Amino acid sequence: MDDRTRTELEAAAFRHLVQHLRERTDVQNIDLMNLAGFCRNCLSKWYRAAAEERGVAISDPAAREVVYGMPYEEWKAKYQKEASVEQKKAFDQGHQGH
Repeated sequence: MDDRTRTELEAAAFRHLVQHLRERTDVQNIDLMNLAGFCRNCLSKWYRAAAEERGVAISDPAAREVVYGMPYEEWKAKYQKEASVEQKKAFDQGHQGH
């Protein structure tokens, strides 16, 4: 596989992942962090870092909007729920020393 095809496939997979996360508003970021070790915010930070590596300036809010499909504050108001005691405990246990 040539580099261009690989990059196109990776970009398509990224777009599919982002769309999937936009549709799964029932899945909270803390759930993602507890199960997978990353969340939507992580993905937006990786996106911003990749842009910066290529000399493209993008703000955190703009990168988050790419991932969330709307301003982050709007997403939080519509979909974010208070984390349960169990979720917080799992997060704390899973991220000690990070």
